[in-house]
Formats: sequence, structure tokens, C-alpha cells
Amino acid sequence: MTAPDEPAPLAEDFECRLEFQPGWIDLTLREGTRAEAKALATQVVNSLNPLGLEVEKSAVFDDMVERAVDLNEDIPTLAAAYYTESGEALANLMVDSYGDEGVERPTREDFRPVLLEWANGEIAGEPRVEYLDLPAGPAVRVQAMLRVKRMFGFGRKLTEFIRYAVLPPGMKSLIVVTVTWEAIARTEDIAELADEAVRTLRITPLAPGDGVPAATGETE
Repeated sequence: MTAPDEPAPLAEDFECRLEFQPGWIDLTLREGTRAEAKALATQVVNSLNPLGLEVEKSAVFDDMVERAVDLNEDIPTLAAAYYTESGEALANLMVDSYGDEGVERPTREDFRPVLLEWANGEIAGEPRVEYLDLPAGPAVRVQAMLRVKRMFGFGRKLTEFIRYAVLPPGMKSLIVVTVTWEAIARTEDIAELADEAVRTLRITPLAPGDGVPAATGETE
């Protein structure tokens, strides 16, 4: 429940599209249920080439179900993961929107520090910051290593992330794309995949009642 002195969340309808390269799997759940995640995973796993897999199909299925449920926990606009031909999951991707009624949208410069905030981790080293002009709008991109707290608070593990804050023209919302991964040795490849996906991002404002799905992840 929103506190009386807090602004109401911004209700702004838009269509979000990403043209994913092969390997990206759209894991967005409309209902957010495990049954929906299992149906999605069944469809995807059945389409995989068994000759290229280095793990059992059942392992890929289980990973995809759990990943879909976890990624959709906070009801993102879009959720996806990148899987290699061998069946290994390399990276997660989420798209979400932020804004409050009656509150002016922050600039790229103002929002940059927020992109480096993590509830369960702390930045390791110096982050890379870039200001970009993407097809979806002006953006700021941050990339950094993150020390994430392990379960039960014992120790930390290193992960890496890229976050993009995009300011689509004609909207009040701010769109944030977050890509995370633990395969640090594959950072260069994953960063290229993430940047390539975000360059295809298209955000289209919708009038109330247009009835167009909020997000679609398209694969080539």
C-alpha cells in the first residue's frame, strides 16, 4: 500500500520490443505462475538440438523454470536469458519502467548513481559509464563488477552487470534494462550481446485501451 505522503506509481501504457539474436530466450510470464514457466520451458526445450547439448534436457528444463520464476518475481516488463547451444545459461536480462505521478522524470545524469545501487551487493572497482543516443531514446550505460551476498549471508560471490537507463521521447517513464552474469571469463561476449539487444529496443507509448501487449521479445 502506498503511504499517504508518497506519490502514486506512474501508470503509463507502452509497448516494449527487443529483437533478440539466437540464444536469447524470452522468459516473460504474463501470469507469473510456475505452471506457466513449465509450459514455456517445455516448448523451448523441445525445440533444442539434442546433438548440441552438453547437459541433459531435464537440467535445461529445470534451470529455465527456476530462472523464469525468479526473473518474474517483481513483474518486469520483459524478462529473458541467454543460453548457449550446449544448454548453459550465461546471462539474465530484464526490462522495467520507473516513474511516479506528478514527479518529473530524472535526467540521465541524475539517474546514473541509482543504476549502481544494489540491495544485496556492493560495487567492486571503478564502474564504466557511457552516455548514449539509442534508437529508443537518450540513455546512460553503466557496467561494473558486483560483490553479491551469498545465501544465509556467508561470503560473497563476484558477478558482473550492465544497466541502461533509457529516456524514451513522448513518455514520462524511465526504462531500465539490466543484464547480469557470473561467467566473468565471457564478459566481452556477453557485453556485446547485451549492447546488440539494447540497440534493437523500441518503446512505443500507447493510448489507454489500445490492447497491445506490454512487451514482446522477438528472436531472429
